[in-house]
Amino acid sequence: MEKDKIPAFIIQTISSIGIVVMMFILFFLLKEGLPVLSETTLGDLLLGKYWYPTEEPPTLGMLSLIAGTLSVTFLSSLLALPFSLLIAIFIAEVAPGWMRDIMKPVLEILSFLPSIILGFIGMILIAPWLQEKFMLISGLNLFNAALLLGIMVLPIVSSLAEESLSSVPKELRDAAYALGSTRWETVSKVVIPYALPGILSGTLLGIMRGLGETMVVLMAAGSAAIIPVSIFDPVRPLTSTIAAEMGETPVGSIHYHALFFAGLILLVMTLVINLLSMWIEKKGRLEKA
Repeated sequence: MEKDKIPAFIIQTISSIGIVVMMFILFFLLKEGLPVLSETTLGDLLLGKYWYPTEEPPTLGMLSLIAGTLSVTFLSSLLALPFSLLIAIFIAEVAPGWMRDIMKPVLEILSFLPSIILGFIGMILIAPWLQEKFMLISGLNLFNAALLLGIMVLPIVSSLAEESLSSVPKELRDAAYALGSTRWETVSKVVIPYALPGILSGTLLGIMRGLGETMVVLMAAGSAAIIPVSIFDPVRPLTSTIAAEMGETPVGSIHYHALFFAGLILLVMTLVINLLSMWIEKKGRLEKA
């Protein structure tokens, strides 16, 4: 084999192994999750409001779990994404070189902050403060979990958005300045529109990161399988349900298969977001070509 073909062969081999592993995971989820449909219907699983899997007969409605997952993800995104974009703009367009060289590595490090540390902070510090400040029954609720998830998502989205903004050709900025644009006009009307596909793609990846998070929501969300009507209601997302119940569930039981079906729902959610991210990135490349 020629030396220049070795790197390509290694990349193809690793990619093939990754695809095989993902197919195996999908097969395993389908094998262990679909048997739950022999005991209940898809409509009852997705639209049922009550999750009492240990009762006889078990009630396996996952609507409250899905609502908990989506509400935590949406609120965390609402809290984090505006700040993420502002931080990215500051680093890419405003900060001097020495500050950029410091802030960029800090963001990268914060992206790898262990989620269990944030969950511990939510339980020990934020929950008592929320309970005392807003006179709540419990400080472990939707807002607590969303705030912590937002902290997790913020450095990821900021880093990816900053890379997209920094990749905008310098010629576009120079042309805007030559036409008399101010710095803010250049950023808002030239740089951000050009980098928008990359920013949206990074945003979706950050949302996907929050969607699949387990420890933070397990420790800080309150673990109540209800459909929230307030940001201070406790919730129980799909991820925390799987983590909390799988260890004590008899293998092969209807409860066991229902938890794998919950994992299949999560996989479908993340797959949709990933495909949307890929579509946005591809569309952005075509528009720039």
